[in-house]
Amino acid sequence: MSDFLRQFARQFAQLDKNSLQRLGELYTEDVHFTDPLHEVQGLGQLRSYFTELYANVTELRFDFHGFDQTGEGQGYLRWVMSYRHPRLSGGQLIRVDGCSYLLWRDKVYRHRDYFDAGALLYEHLPVLGRAIAWLKRRMG
Repeated sequence: MSDFLRQFARQFAQLDKNSLQRLGELYTEDVHFTDPLHEVQGLGQLRSYFTELYANVTELRFDFHGFDQTGEGQGYLRWVMSYRHPRLSGGQLIRVDGCSYLLWRDKVYRHRDYFDAGALLYEHLPVLGRAIAWLKRRMG
C-alpha cells in the first residue's frame, strides 16, 4: 500500500475551483498529463485545463477506492468521478469510473487518466446520446 498514493488522492480530492494554486504541491513544473480528451505539458497548462474543467461544472468530486503501487515511484489510483453540468443529462449527477496511472519522485511528473469518454460526455449530449444508445442496443 502506497502512502504516496493515499496522500496524493486525499489532496487531489480536496481540490476545487478556488484551490487550483495547490496543483504545484502535487505536480512537477514539467508534468505531462493525458486523459482521453486532452493532453497537456507543464504545470501552467495543467492549471489552465483544470480551471476550465471546474468552471464548466456545478459539482465535481473524486472518490478514490484503489491504491496500487506497481514499482518504485509508479502506481494506479482507481476512482469514481461524480459531476454535474447544466447542459448534460438535465443537470443530473453523472458518475464515471476510471483510473489514473502516476509516475512520481517527490511529486507527480506523469499522470495518465483512463476512463470511458462516452460515459463522461458523449452519452449525455441530447442528440449524440440517443445515437450512442441506439448503437449500443444494435451491437449488444
